[in-house]
Amino acid sequence: MPRPLSEQTVVLTGASSGIGRATAILLGQRRANLVLAARSGEALRDVAREVETAGGRAAIVETDVAEWPQVERLARTAVETFGRIDTWVNDAAVSEYATVEDSTTDEIDRILQVNLHGAIYGMKAALPVMKRQGEGTIINVSSILGKLSVPLQAAYCASKHGLIGFADALRLELKRDQSHIEVCTILPSSINTPFFNHARAKLGGHKPQPIPPAYDPAAVADAIAFVCEHPRREVVVGGAGKAFELAQRLNPAIIDWLMLLGDNGAKLQTSDRPDDGKDTLAVPASSPQPAAGEWKNMDVGGSPYTRIFELHPAVKTLAMGAALAAGSGLLRWLTGGRRADEARTAVSSKR
Repeated sequence: MPRPLSEQTVVLTGASSGIGRATAILLGQRRANLVLAARSGEALRDVAREVETAGGRAAIVETDVAEWPQVERLARTAVETFGRIDTWVNDAAVSEYATVEDSTTDEIDRILQVNLHGAIYGMKAALPVMKRQGEGTIINVSSILGKLSVPLQAAYCASKHGLIGFADALRLELKRDQSHIEVCTILPSSINTPFFNHARAKLGGHKPQPIPPAYDPAAVADAIAFVCEHPRREVVVGGAGKAFELAQRLNPAIIDWLMLLGDNGAKLQTSDRPDDGKDTLAVPASSPQPAAGEWKNMDVGGSPYTRIFELHPAVKTLAMGAALAAGSGLLRWLTGGRRADEARTAVSSKR
């Protein structure tokens, strides 16, 4: 079992805003030692102050996760500062809202380099440290868009699908070696963070927005904090995202139909607010950024579904078993009723 957070050293990328910032502050409240990584030193210093005010300890390392030497340095600094790495959280991400036709190859490369290669570099940097320790937890913040896709975010969807595939393969390799290193994937639904202000957009002058409903970043931070101490293979944050994932599993054509119905896929991601033309695809934000975004009109707060089911697999299994049993019972009833009708029809015809 992993140590309590108060005894852990956690490396956290993408720590300067959104989910990363919310997670840093929550882990600080739990008295963790944190090594915070992002591209902006000013933003990191701002987060570190909050972490230390909350009761944690924080070191900062300016890091562009798209650069392997910088990620190596991040791991080395964590060990030099706190002696070990108990948990490594890959959270850094960028995006662009544009059609494939309108996206440049440089923009696509950058998204894949940060979101996919950056997380892979994090896993590679954490592994030798955790193997020497004989334990550790790697947490990858993917997205429900790692399970399904939407228009206007092809590169982002590809990066999150790829991240799940890579993490699943690594998990199998570690289990094959009977390792005590855990690999966990967090799958947030739409989250109300500055992510949408930071994304590059080619939406006719409009700012992108989350597909409603959006959840508070604290819901994802809660899930990450829980998994630091109680590793889970996958955790979906947000009942809406789980509903989409189940529909995708049932029949991917359902998601296609929903995205194309009334052009929902594009319209739900395009706000009526003007785009200021600024983004963080190539450079960090010019000032410290908050955890929460500006989409309060669609923010539903936390995720009771995640707290009750995703974090407690036994409850989730029982609920799914009950649902399957109910579905099977309904099917038997319908089938039995149809057979009875057929029997009655056969008797009547003989008469």
